[in-house]
Amino acid sequence: MAYIFNPVCLSGNYNLIHFKHFLKSKHLNYLQKKFCGNVPSSSQVVICGSGIVGNSIAYHLTREGWKDVLILEQNKIGSGTSSYGSGVLGLFRDSSERWVTTHSQELLKSLQMDGHNIGFRKCGSINLAQSDDRAIALKRKMAFIKPSGLNCEWLDRKEIQNYHPYLQTNDLKGAVWFPEDSVADVRAVCKTLSKLAQEQGARCIEDCQIFSVEGEIDVNSHVTYPRVSTVKTSKGTVKCEYFVNAAGMWSRQVGEMSKPAVRVPAFPAEHFYLHSMPMPEAQDNLPIVRDYDGHCFCLTRNQEFILGGFELRAKPTFEYGVPANWRESLKLDTNRFLPIKNNVLKRIPILYSAQFNTLIYAPDNFTPDGKWILGETPEIDNYFVAVGMNGNSLQGGCGAGRAIAEWIIDGSPSSEMLPFDVRRFLDLHNNRKYLKERTQEVVGRHYAIEYPYQSEYSYARRLRCSPIYVELEAQGAVFGSRMGFERPLYFDLSHKRGDPPAQMPPGTFGKPAFMDCIREEYHACREGVGIMDLSSFTKIEIKSAGFDKEKDFEARESKSAGNQVVEYMQLLCSNDVNVPVGGIVHTGMHNDRGGYENDCLLIRTAENSYMMLAPTIQQTRIMDWMHRHITAEMCVSVSDITSMYTVLSIVGPKSRDMLSMLCNTDLTFHGHRSKVINMAYASDVLILAFTHTAEAGYTMVIPSEYTLHIYNRLQQVGHNYGLKNVGMMTLRALRVEKFIPFWAEELDSTKDYFIGKFALMQEEKRGCRRRLVHFLLGDEFDSETDLWPWGSEPIYRNGVHVGEVTSTTFGFTLGRMVCLGWVRHPEGKVVTNEFITKDANYEIDISGKRFGLINASLQPPKMPIAKMDGVASSYRPKVRGIVTHKF
Repeated sequence: MAYIFNPVCLSGNYNLIHFKHFLKSKHLNYLQKKFCGNVPSSSQVVICGSGIVGNSIAYHLTREGWKDVLILEQNKIGSGTSSYGSGVLGLFRDSSERWVTTHSQELLKSLQMDGHNIGFRKCGSINLAQSDDRAIALKRKMAFIKPSGLNCEWLDRKEIQNYHPYLQTNDLKGAVWFPEDSVADVRAVCKTLSKLAQEQGARCIEDCQIFSVEGEIDVNSHVTYPRVSTVKTSKGTVKCEYFVNAAGMWSRQVGEMSKPAVRVPAFPAEHFYLHSMPMPEAQDNLPIVRDYDGHCFCLTRNQEFILGGFELRAKPTFEYGVPANWRESLKLDTNRFLPIKNNVLKRIPILYSAQFNTLIYAPDNFTPDGKWILGETPEIDNYFVAVGMNGNSLQGGCGAGRAIAEWIIDGSPSSEMLPFDVRRFLDLHNNRKYLKERTQEVVGRHYAIEYPYQSEYSYARRLRCSPIYVELEAQGAVFGSRMGFERPLYFDLSHKRGDPPAQMPPGTFGKPAFMDCIREEYHACREGVGIMDLSSFTKIEIKSAGFDKEKDFEARESKSAGNQVVEYMQLLCSNDVNVPVGGIVHTGMHNDRGGYENDCLLIRTAENSYMMLAPTIQQTRIMDWMHRHITAEMCVSVSDITSMYTVLSIVGPKSRDMLSMLCNTDLTFHGHRSKVINMAYASDVLILAFTHTAEAGYTMVIPSEYTLHIYNRLQQVGHNYGLKNVGMMTLRALRVEKFIPFWAEELDSTKDYFIGKFALMQEEKRGCRRRLVHFLLGDEFDSETDLWPWGSEPIYRNGVHVGEVTSTTFGFTLGRMVCLGWVRHPEGKVVTNEFITKDANYEIDISGKRFGLINASLQPPKMPIAKMDGVASSYRPKVRGIVTHKF
């Protein structure tokens, strides 16, 4: 599945930079003539790649009646690496991945029933646990999956051999039997999908190299961003309306060849499979075996055992681009596979006497977070990517093909696609050195135990740091990474300045070892003063880009320009953002379906400009969303200013007294307002009478060059006020305990038109189908000894499954474990207040054990709030409960 033309010089790889200059030269015409045959002059959809994913997209598009579909393949159909996969379809996964894989399985099952010999069979899987923590992790996953209707069963050592008689079980704690998993022949699937897609109207051109994919702005439309227009190939140029990059391990190079360049942060790593010679024991009814702690798996097909795994530390390959003769350039190192092979032999001892075929070395594409990359790119409209199958093209490939086809046809994705959206990445994620380093670790994490909020990446760190990173580290900060940004999670109380950097202790599913540290930070925010570095927040400036074209030249001042900005923001925001200069608005941004595209804080900094603070993970996504709603008639610009400013939150009843020592400005605010002040020796500091914790305090937006100075001065004066450094886990604890969802109090039903209003009003009329509810765990739960809820745990009402936990924390003021969770009616009816609170006995399933939930409430709990005199610090959001859609 190689799709980019990549000439090779005598010494090996062709330098990509020189290649780009080469393409611009007169030799381009020569190359197009040299490769015989032609592409059509136009095609509605052009798909780059004839592997599992590309053929699946073409199959699903043509099945829905889209006949003008063109597949371009550099070599032959299915000649890339996707055809070497294990052929496993595993449904024992989280909900979004399970949704995609279920569609893969349904398709393959139907193809097999229609007479296509693709080797599909549902054989089930046995998922082994060698340790107590692994057993807990598997039981947690069982609890998540059971409400979906899929069967799974916990097995003890003796029961395991009833399903697989050849397994050695003496060292196991148990296993999960999951009968829904299946296998298929990857090569047969690829060829079958290609054949059917072409029978349904698609066209596939082999031996066709892509030179570039170009986007252009249509001067006759209102759109101000490029839309895909042409694809230049070795067999001519084809115009298209949609382009799909499904190029596997060539996808990043295809993205670089696009104009403008498209980031596709995926990188190939060594991946191995070993087939035994035919053996009578390799029966088709044997289940897949996953030995997570051995980083290996084993299955049977065609009377052969197939061995594979995910190395703990993988080896990235093709660092400077995939060469044309990539198979010949591979240097097979059998010693790298030896630990995986030995672990399989240990688990299935009959394989010690087996004869094996040659080791299959099939590098595959892996992504920085181990999730597929799907969706429409922010750089070019109608340019889609479907890549990064992470070592198993079959598992997600067929379902991903359906998802992309539906996205193209419907114009928007389903909510299940959000975790895989290509817009979750920044430019840094596409950096070659970053990808090479991160790929070493991400491969092994496929089988690692993911301790909630305690499993941070070790490689490719310290990339984006606030100006006070070194100071925070010296004071004992334990950092986590979000969008490449280092954020303090909490501060180690035992750490002293000069000690080595503080580290996260070993993970646990129970009470974390760092809870005493968080308790200190929590009480500082509630009773004294705490300082929190929120610099990772996305910061966007929205302002006039000129004067209103419909007004006189003399009217180009702030009023007309301001109206343009206000009109634009009123269109995007569900709350009324036409506030006076200095005003602060907490608002959401919705799509046409009423689902959330963003949650943010807006500060009106001038008549013609706003500053936005949004979640860290929204940096690429919301910029793309906002740009797509700027038409050519609008005099509005949207700029990412995240790196220009630092955000420090000063929280607690002593915060005003402490800050007053560093400035001469009256820090008494009435309502949610902002001021530009001098702080210590620094100027142009924007201070907000708002905190993200609902505690008394302030948020300061500081020009980055002043941050270290202000932080040091705060530390100096803060000594007298008991100032504590505070981390993101404390922010989470404060928010969840007080029941402050990020989307609180932003919908203004009296406001004129905004995107999504009609859908939301219809939802309000019909009645809410799910509600976010605040729970406390009952007395039988012991936070010291019991396993904790961490999110995604199923919620039961009177023994019937009605929802899932979204967020949890230990409430230090309430003295109990707190859970927020969505609650639905089991029959799909409207969820009324009475349904939530009347005659309802709630339970939560934590790793197979149910605990009672008490105090089910649709409103924030009544908690004492320490106030600063004159400050309206008792802000409590109105939980309207009419918004039911995800992004």
